Amino acid sequence: MGRRSGILEFAVLGLLRESPMHGYELRKRLNTSLGVFRAFSYGTLYPCLKTLVASGWLTEEPGNTAEDALAAPLTGRRAKIVYRLTAEGKEHFEELLSQTGPDTYDDEHFAARFAFFGQTSRDVRMRVLEGRRSRLEERLEKMRASLTRTRERLDDY
Repeated sequence: MGRRSGILEFAVLGLLRESPMHGYELRKRLNTSLGVFRAFSYGTLYPCLKTLVASGWLTEEPGNTAEDALAAPLTGRRAKIVYRLTAEGKEHFEELLSQTGPDTYDDEHFAARFAFFGQTSRDVRMRVLEGRRSRLEERLEKMRASLTRTRERLDDY
């Protein structure tokens, strides 16, 4: 599974842990939780949902509101499908939430991890934050060294 799809899987499971949702609502919540710079299209979201259903981590249920039942035949639209986390999906999300390896504090994954810090144990949060801090300190040191090398090469005139 690719890095971006791993982030999406983690975020979808985390949001569905809070409550069942249909695809449109899920996409909207993903974009607000993870920020506009990490916008996910329906072309990315729905294949991920299908994969999670096939893995047994989600179930699909027809939308059960009266509005959905009446609107579908009249507008020609399909009825909304509500996605719900299964017990296996909850276990899998807990497992993902407890991981503290290098992927959890790099730029790609950290925003998603941070969005679900409220559901993360204190020990795991501290390990992820310490890893993130050391990663940022490494990056800062590289930038300082680069700036020093650049200053040495520049002519004072």
